Amino acid sequence: LRLSLPLFTMADNKLRCVVVLRIESSGSTVIAKYDHAAQYETHGGTGSSSLYGDRDKDFADAIQDAVSKDPPGVGGSGFGGFKVVQSDIHQLVYGTNESGICVAVITGLRYPSRIAIKMLQELYTHFIDRFGGDAAMAPTNSLTKKSKELLSGQCKKFEDPSNVDKAQRVLGQVDAVKGQMQDNIAGMLKNTEKAETLAEKSDQLNEQANVFKKKAVDLKKQMKWKNLKMTLILVGVVVGLILIIVLPMILKK
Repeated sequence: LRLSLPLFTMADNKLRCVVVLRIESSGSTVIAKYDHAAQYETHGGTGSSSLYGDRDKDFADAIQDAVSKDPPGVGGSGFGGFKVVQSDIHQLVYGTNESGICVAVITGLRYPSRIAIKMLQELYTHFIDRFGGDAAMAPTNSLTKKSKELLSGQCKKFEDPSNVDKAQRVLGQVDAVKGQMQDNIAGMLKNTEKAETLAEKSDQLNEQANVFKKKAVDLKKQMKWKNLKMTLILVGVVVGLILIIVLPMILKK
């Protein structure tokens, strides 16, 4: 069984909405609902007080459809028979009692189902204590306003799984440490790349320095040989001049 819901958000671990139904032989009736997603999602440009143009109605219809196709089982005389139905980005968790009062919650796909079940159990207890007498005959949505404080309070309490579950809190801390370690490793790799780049540049500078030194030595040798040649030429010229001047005088004697 797949859950057909409006695709407004990515898969996450957030609560979307909670619905209370009465399951009967002829079908089911939504007697109370609360759209918790209105606390953190936008109106999607509809400008309507009901998000995304009666999105809460879409959620309620989806829940009714899922419950009718796969009714929750009832164990003993209490609240149970929990079912978990998932789509690509949402999950629906619901259970019922022997009288057909069904409590359901839609969450993001990463919201722990065991926390959702814990929420439903607590919500069911409070709802029956306050509205149990009316639930058996309540018309469609007749308890929505009356139960809003209760439903919103439970959603607020369970919107962060780590606040109500130690194991989830530890997992959250582990994820935080994991994220920090990944950031540190990324930083180290970046610094390593910078160090390798600096080392390459240093090697290039050393190579250029060696080439410059070799050229300087060669140039020095060339200049030394050139100076020697100039000296020899000057000596030859001077000797030639002396011979030209002195030799005739010697020959006359």
